[in-house]
Amino acid sequence: MSYNIKKAAVLGSGVMGSGIAAHLANIGIPVMLLDIVPKEATKEEQAKGLTLEDKAVRNRIAATAAQKLLKQKPAPLTQKKNLQLITPGNLEDDLEKLSDVDWIIEVIVENLDIKKSLYEKVDAVRKPGTIISSNTSGISINAMSEGRSEDFQKHFLGTHFFNPPRYLKLLEVIPADATAPEVVEFMQHFGEDRLGKGVVLAKDTPNFIANRIGTYGLLVTVREMQNRGYSVGEVDSVTGPLIGRPKSATFRTLDVVGLDTFMHVSKNVYDQTEGEEQQVFKTPEFMKNMVENGWIGAKAKQGFFQKKDKDILELDPDTMEYRPAQKLKTPSQEMAKQQKGLSAKMKTLVYADDRTGELLWSILAPTLVYSAQLHGEIADDIVAIDNAMKWGFGWEQGPFEVWDAIGVKQSTEKMAAQGLEVPAFAQTLLDKGFDSFYKEENGDLYYFDGTDYQPVPVNEKVIDLKRYKKKHGVIKSNAGASLIDLGDGIALLEFHSRSNAIGLDIMQMINFAVDEVEKNYKGLVIGNQGKNFCVGANLGMILMEAQDDNIFELDLTIRTFQNAMLKLKYSSKPVVAAPFGMTLGGGAEVILPAARVQASMETYMGLVEAGVGLIPGGGGNKELYMKQLKGLPNHVTTDYVNVAAGVFEAIATAKVSTSADEARENNFLNFVDGISVNSDHLIYDAKQLALSLYDNGYQAPRREKVPVAGEAGYAAMLLGAEGMLLSGYISEHDMKIAKKLAYVLSGGKLPYGTKVDEQYLLDLEREAFLSLVAEPKSQQRMQHMLVKGKPLRN
Repeated sequence: MSYNIKKAAVLGSGVMGSGIAAHLANIGIPVMLLDIVPKEATKEEQAKGLTLEDKAVRNRIAATAAQKLLKQKPAPLTQKKNLQLITPGNLEDDLEKLSDVDWIIEVIVENLDIKKSLYEKVDAVRKPGTIISSNTSGISINAMSEGRSEDFQKHFLGTHFFNPPRYLKLLEVIPADATAPEVVEFMQHFGEDRLGKGVVLAKDTPNFIANRIGTYGLLVTVREMQNRGYSVGEVDSVTGPLIGRPKSATFRTLDVVGLDTFMHVSKNVYDQTEGEEQQVFKTPEFMKNMVENGWIGAKAKQGFFQKKDKDILELDPDTMEYRPAQKLKTPSQEMAKQQKGLSAKMKTLVYADDRTGELLWSILAPTLVYSAQLHGEIADDIVAIDNAMKWGFGWEQGPFEVWDAIGVKQSTEKMAAQGLEVPAFAQTLLDKGFDSFYKEENGDLYYFDGTDYQPVPVNEKVIDLKRYKKKHGVIKSNAGASLIDLGDGIALLEFHSRSNAIGLDIMQMINFAVDEVEKNYKGLVIGNQGKNFCVGANLGMILMEAQDDNIFELDLTIRTFQNAMLKLKYSSKPVVAAPFGMTLGGGAEVILPAARVQASMETYMGLVEAGVGLIPGGGGNKELYMKQLKGLPNHVTTDYVNVAAGVFEAIATAKVSTSADEARENNFLNFVDGISVNSDHLIYDAKQLALSLYDNGYQAPRREKVPVAGEAGYAAMLLGAEGMLLSGYISEHDMKIAKKLAYVLSGGKLPYGTKVDEQYLLDLEREAFLSLVAEPKSQQRMQHMLVKGKPLRN
């Protein structure tokens, strides 16, 4: 049987249920959001004459949850209009409608009897072949499906999302004993290709994979903190980015998750385990007292940390009082910072003979042992375990990758010397003469399965550039970028400068790439796999040249950048840009002239130069204006003043999209551009788009003159800016920037509708940029951004 999910229903509209509904709406799937009928009407409803018989009252719980999606931060919806795809209802009146959906996701209270009671009702109305899954975080999948029809059991499984569903990558798929293999296979592919998730196949065990190991590691950390006399702040200062973990580290993570939620998860494992393992999952008394006091974290504005005025305080578990947060500072931390790569840093830290080394070894060693003991019980292979921890908890390395980093032989010898039992799985590895759980050969990755090494399964849509380059090499490379042959006649231009900031080296590689592709390839993709696509031009270089009064050098640099962007735009072969994450300033300017864009769903794009006292200098003003002109429907009479004013507002306010969908609304993307829900497929999708353009006879755009708003547009834009100045919303320097920007976008002192060539607009843009970069207040803004990482209002 083939499956296709066109419509879905989410049962339960709490934070998780509404978040899952939002994510389905983000990918274009209409979804019903159902919850219980309220026990009584509110006073506000009664005042309107409403009773429990009215639909508005009966659907209130789900409808309220849906409306909250518009206000939540971070935003569950990629664009507000996606809310239209969510239809609120209730579990009494709308149950029959479940016969019209292809996937039913249950996200109600974590109570087996209540879930089974609901499933009985669902089983009576669902059509055969409808997939039904539970988002339970730990209740047995097999136990939930007991007593249901054969078709229900065949199509029932666990689909455990992580909160918030839009942003966290992990989806644990947990089959029951009776789940049909084809249903499991379909949900794995659907989860990866449509939902954009990193899917791991988990076994029906307490808390599955990520929460089982993650909760264990957190509780071990709490135990070692208490036993060894560390403070909450000291622990967090070394269990975050220093060891490849999120900034929230240990206790800030608990504050964000909510201590009440964490206690429920840990109790679930405690109730289903025994012996030494069970004792680890027994939460300390001080944490129970915190819950009783209501100190459950961020939602209560008090947990392990508390903000008082401008000070961050930490909880002292012994006195249950707050004190100034402390940080651990030891020699090993400074040594680790000098190391290149996380693996080298980890080895330095874990074996250090200081308080950092002592703490990290005491929490990592038991977690590695526990992970190895669970191999085969919670998942079939170490790849699933490592991926679950990376995708669900934000670890840069999974437990077995950490073990490789610190050395399996060296670490197991230390474990044995301290009386820790070395797991059979790890001992088998060593007995066979191997020294790592993973190995790489010719760019291919292999993992140890308990007997020998097996290839790590690779989806053809996932292109790991680091390993790809090892296997296939590069066409040409410099300090800022590389040109890579992606195969099938497509080349990839990869940025790899610091923060992927654009400097002369990247500009040189852009020029080379276009020339090379025009001669020998079908198309070019511009993409990379850094933290962000590109945060803009090299601001430090610009400031240094400006402070040295090297305006001639800056002028030459800006001309070079502008010319490189024109070369991309008018390439005879299609150029496809593949942005993701922060795509700001010069990064956005690289995107705008591309023939097409294939953006990650999580793309935050904008021309933000005004925040550092400048305007775009690489053609961004011109390209955004032209893109908006071309995006207007043919039957609409173009008002150049309105178009210029819209672009003016976007650039002057440094508006940044919160998603690729919003970037499309802001006219940075067209509707012919693509959006990849799964960021791991982005390079592949961009390559396919480039091939499609070539195969369909791509022709470069013709050079055309651009109609401008002229003096009328300039006056209109200034009028709005002057109103903001008089209202105190912008400063005198903001006004100076606004005048320059308005002049550029209007085309200067020309009659309305005058047609000018692109070079004329580029010259205006470059002159405005150079005049602003020489301004002391703009230099102050640049300096502040470089030092503080945030804009200065002066």
